[in-house]
Amino acid sequence: MDIALTLVVNPEYGTSLKAAEEAALDTLGLKASNHVNLCKDRASDFIFPGTNTDAGESSLPIKASLQDVLDTTEGLDWAVQPALGRRKKLLLADMDSTMITVECIDELADFIGLKAEVSLITEAAMRGELDFEAALTERVALLKGLSTEKLAACYTDRIKLMSGARTLVQTMKAHGAYSALVSGGFTYFTEKVAAMIGFDMNRANVLGLELGALTGEIVPPICGAQTKLDTLDQLAATQNLVSDQILAVGDGANDIPMIKAAGLGIAYRAKPITRAAAHAAVNYGDLTTLLYFQGYSEGDFAS
Repeated sequence: MDIALTLVVNPEYGTSLKAAEEAALDTLGLKASNHVNLCKDRASDFIFPGTNTDAGESSLPIKASLQDVLDTTEGLDWAVQPALGRRKKLLLADMDSTMITVECIDELADFIGLKAEVSLITEAAMRGELDFEAALTERVALLKGLSTEKLAACYTDRIKLMSGARTLVQTMKAHGAYSALVSGGFTYFTEKVAAMIGFDMNRANVLGLELGALTGEIVPPICGAQTKLDTLDQLAATQNLVSDQILAVGDGANDIPMIKAAGLGIAYRAKPITRAAAHAAVNYGDLTTLLYFQGYSEGDFAS
């Protein structure tokens, strides 16, 4: 089966797409045939024959041979995968530091002067150094008494969409995909962010509220790594999809199970443990990079 190599550069780094193409082709011993320009001077595709083995297995040695060359190129994101079926039918996405630019719980902690303390716990949990559920419970307890007015202020003043977030979701939906925002954060934010971006559904943790303030507890069950994986499995079953038709993206350790279960699992601006588990990583580009990885050209984008 044919293999697709996609190269995407972030112009802000001054990286040359042409130079990246030449380096990749030279490493693979290929000529510039079956080349598709996805976006001028930013993104390109190369399609070439794989081995007679399974397409997924066929792409692994190619990826390994390219890593030393392409991973050291600042400003370049890339992916190698089977060419067939790249346009996924289901998208599952993390929210904090993936679809939005911040960690909501850290921003909430700033309203009570504990951002530095809470951020350290968040970072350790996202690196996989702490149990996610225990770390979340500990951080939410610190927020006890925070008013709903502060929640509203946090959303209005602190929450910004990651560049390309709406384009990613709207383009995939325009081509028939279903989208789910699945977060270890809070429904107070996921409901609003999902509506703003255009997700079909959202799932997250419910904050305990009493008399207009946080109780410092989460209404069970906790939405963590297993919930994200369960959501993937449930949606795949109800929509009669196989893993190769699914895209999952996230940045933290709690995203790893769904990233590994998806046909295309992407680590976005992610922690090292997450990058190591993913099929591909986006370290420099915005979320439209995930569209290029699926073979979409700039002219296909919807907003």
